Amino acid sequence: MNFKNLREFINFLEDRGELKRIKTLVSRDLEITEITDRMVKSGGPALFFENVEGCNIPVVINLYGTHQRVAWALGVEDVEEVVARVRKLIGLAQGPPVGLMDKLRTIRDLASLAKSQPKLIRNAPCQEIILTGDDINLDRFPILKCWPSDAGRFITLPLVISKDPDTGRRNIGTYRMQVYDSKTTGMHWQSHKVGARHYRTSEEAGLDRLEVAVALGGDPTTMWSGSMPLPPDLDEIVVSGIIRENPVEIVKCKTVDLEVPANAEIIMEGYVIPGEVRAEGPFGDHTGYYSLTDSYPIFHITAITHRPDPIYPTTMVGRPPTEDFFIGKASERIMLPALQLTLPEVVDMNMPAEGIFTNYVLVSIKKEYPGHAQKVMYALWGMGQMSLVKGIVILDHHVNVHNLSEVAWRLGANIDPKRDVLFVDGPVDDLDHAISTPRFGSKIGIDATAKGMDEGRSREWPEEIIMDDEIKNLVDLKWPEYGL
Repeated sequence: MNFKNLREFINFLEDRGELKRIKTLVSRDLEITEITDRMVKSGGPALFFENVEGCNIPVVINLYGTHQRVAWALGVEDVEEVVARVRKLIGLAQGPPVGLMDKLRTIRDLASLAKSQPKLIRNAPCQEIILTGDDINLDRFPILKCWPSDAGRFITLPLVISKDPDTGRRNIGTYRMQVYDSKTTGMHWQSHKVGARHYRTSEEAGLDRLEVAVALGGDPTTMWSGSMPLPPDLDEIVVSGIIRENPVEIVKCKTVDLEVPANAEIIMEGYVIPGEVRAEGPFGDHTGYYSLTDSYPIFHITAITHRPDPIYPTTMVGRPPTEDFFIGKASERIMLPALQLTLPEVVDMNMPAEGIFTNYVLVSIKKEYPGHAQKVMYALWGMGQMSLVKGIVILDHHVNVHNLSEVAWRLGANIDPKRDVLFVDGPVDDLDHAISTPRFGSKIGIDATAKGMDEGRSREWPEEIIMDDEIKNLVDLKWPEYGL
């Protein structure tokens, strides 16, 4: 399956009973959030609000609110299909093919990769209506206020597009945008994100402005790709094309020198001025707490383009699990092969919903020597967005890191706190409210693996209680006879 735009995905979900249309008049302030939160936490469908108070534009939300819907958004029945595709691509990069059949498969895979590159077109659905000057008015769109103490309405599912002023390389990220007035918003470029780096580079270079474009909607894979923690110089639109196995159509903006997804619903074009900041927040965030007021760049809108009958896609975050958990879980699975390329001892990992991606990560490894768990901890803290993780728990290869009950048991049974708990200092997420100094704090690593005599123990590690396979098979065979 391959979706050209948001509308095709909406129709697909509706055909499968995974989208509910709501005709009742609803408010964009708080009401939609409360309805959506109940749906997400009960495993309910995506929601299409046709009648939003004060607007003639519908709202679609909770598109990615289950593991299955995320898989469909990526064009597969199961995310593991994408994981297998990534492993194949990594295999191509690791060495030349061996044998005729291997060479033929490689040629086919490389041809498919070449076809996945973005396709520039001239006339795009997202530019059928063009608004500039006094016609620009964000109040026309059903932008939500999600929580009672939010500083205002926030755009929460944008693809924010900018280019590195030095290299010209494109980055796409999903960053919230607080609406200040009809023509300006905040630009929540957290300090560790690539967009923030582009902003700092423009400041250092003494530029008058940094051009930015914002896309709302598009095909569901590209919409998802903005949240993926890719290496800084890897283009999200290219990655989306690889996952979709189909190129993403892009079009040049009307007032800035950037390209945007041609099949988006709404495009905002504009710029930020280096050094110009404004108070942003508070905002009810995915941590389950309000992120506090802080200073962020201001986005000035020079044009809005959109389809004649646009749909406004959005999301809400709050105490987990919310929609972003399912979005992030797909990224976790898809990025695992790349992580294993650097750390082949890693068997599996889990970023549970309760850990909100950066609070703690559970990792199983094939342990080979004393200190191996600590080596993996330090390596992970040196990798991109993993550098922000506050707590890492390392477990043995046979432990199911997705079974939190088993993890909790191992954590209690396998550690000597003085020996197995490691504290270090480093960068933490901008949204972390628990630390004393913004963006910098302590981290904890816990070695919950079994320990051998070569790790300073004076006694052997005990054997786990496991029933004989012969007896288990016997009981399986006789189970109907027990009358249980």
